[in-house]
Amino acid sequence: LFRVSIAVDESAIRESWVVRTPGIILRYAALRSKEPDASTEKIHNALAAHLCRCTGWQTIVEAWDAYGGPSIERDLTKAAERARLEGHTAQQVGAGVASGQGGFADDSYPEGALVAVRSSEGWATGESLLDTRRAAGKVQGRRTTAELSHPLELPPGEWAITLATTWVEPAYLETDASWAAPGGTGASPLGNGGAFGGKIDSPVSEVAVRLADEHDRPVRALFSREDTVRFGPKRPPIAAGINPDGTGIIRVVATDGIADAIRSIAPDLVVEEVDVNGLNTSSDIRGAGWVEASILLAAARGAVGTLQAPGGGSASVEIVDETIRVWVDAGRALDAVVLRSYCIGAAHMAYSWVTSEGLVVDEAGEVHDLTVRSFGIVKASEMPRVEIEIAESDSEPTNGSDAVFAAVAAAVWIDRGLPPRWPTDR
Repeated sequence: LFRVSIAVDESAIRESWVVRTPGIILRYAALRSKEPDASTEKIHNALAAHLCRCTGWQTIVEAWDAYGGPSIERDLTKAAERARLEGHTAQQVGAGVASGQGGFADDSYPEGALVAVRSSEGWATGESLLDTRRAAGKVQGRRTTAELSHPLELPPGEWAITLATTWVEPAYLETDASWAAPGGTGASPLGNGGAFGGKIDSPVSEVAVRLADEHDRPVRALFSREDTVRFGPKRPPIAAGINPDGTGIIRVVATDGIADAIRSIAPDLVVEEVDVNGLNTSSDIRGAGWVEASILLAAARGAVGTLQAPGGGSASVEIVDETIRVWVDAGRALDAVVLRSYCIGAAHMAYSWVTSEGLVVDEAGEVHDLTVRSFGIVKASEMPRVEIEIAESDSEPTNGSDAVFAAVAAAVWIDRGLPPRWPTDR
């Protein structure tokens, strides 16, 4: 089913050199031209320099084997609707996305637009991205050697289960971008993806509008990867203790809406919001609050069972022989290719969150991990196999991957013996 989702012919790849084509396609094309029968290890190495948060890597690795094979008939309108449900924003589906025609803001700016990037004094503008970064004094971010810490103390008391999480980066693929013409409105930074809730309140559209009016020219406003880490919202860290009956205390970094999200799933948990020096947080981040509550309740009862997302689908998970087996009910599938891909991506994000992700943030709230490789995201070569079974249903289509995210996180934590701090493997 995944084959059509990656079917881009060689002419499209060649034409896409003139636009901002995903580097993964170009990397694969280069590897195939040299080694058509490349080993899995070399395929994984080809992906090592890239970020692809939505796919869990697995579908991209599968694409290597599927290239040139038969495809299936699909209704891309229904596929786009499934993508909208899973990504929580309007999206396009089709080969054009891979060649810069998917609606991303930084694929659509007019010729002659100025470029604006953050500087120590606000926003710098210039004729090109390179010149503007030089003028802004931008320096490549870094990876710290400092030890990862957790911002909240566990609540006092005797608890059956305890859990403390730390800062993690949403790490969406396309960093925040917008553009505006004088007197116009800013292009949405959401473009063709939801960014796991990380771009909902992005400032780049407002900046593009202001600077376009100021310079009387179209302006592109761009976040660097370092900017997304420093200024973009994060999932609020927690520290919780829970009893088998579902009672307990969950401390969480103070965030608008987070207490309601937690109580929607676990009404017997006392929520204590704590002010902490650190990064911006948001309850718009994928499943923030209700996912943690679901995971704690699953751990308290000793089994994942079937987890239900508020207003969404449901999922159950088992881990067998290092394979993550997922059952998901998201109503009518609409397009199994898209639904499967999103669910595999959700499984990767959950597995990576539990086992390896974390940002070092000092006591003053300054983040020290500023590069993609410093986030602790599980690489393609280290991700377990994910198998997705989609329930047959005639009910209204709804988001399914968020429930998968919660269920996989719970299953991985239980499988590892419920260590009290995440990431478990660092």
